[in-house]
Amino acid sequence: MIIHSTQLGEIEVDDDKIISFPHGLPGFPEEKSFAFLPYQVDSPFAYLQSMEKPQLTFLVVDPFAFFKDYEFQLQDEIAQELGLSHPNLPQIINIVSVPQKTEEMTANLLAPIVMNVQSSTAIQVVLEKTTYTTRHRLFPGGE
Repeated sequence: MIIHSTQLGEIEVDDDKIISFPHGLPGFPEEKSFAFLPYQVDSPFAYLQSMEKPQLTFLVVDPFAFFKDYEFQLQDEIAQELGLSHPNLPQIINIVSVPQKTEEMTANLLAPIVMNVQSSTAIQVVLEKTTYTTRHRLFPGGE
């Protein structure tokens, strides 16, 4: 399938790269389908490109590449809704904010995206009772 992205141009997307968000994303409840596009092979970065809105692209990151101790308790209801289990563990990604100075990029650790790669479904979860925020610097000492 060919999709158009304001940020990435015209892209051919395989069906297995399309992720369904049954609840949308906070702030974008109507956006329920995104292409998951790795930045490069072995890169912790990827893009989430809306399948409907060419101008809606999120940069996301594998948080464990930058925050080795990142952890949270996933609610049982969410794990069940996504069909997660011990042999089918989730993939976690976080949305990145990119200011003018790339060395000041931050990751939203407060609201991780939990994906079931096998079923191509995901939910963005807002964590409660945590010290995580929406702005954790990826490069605290510069790039």
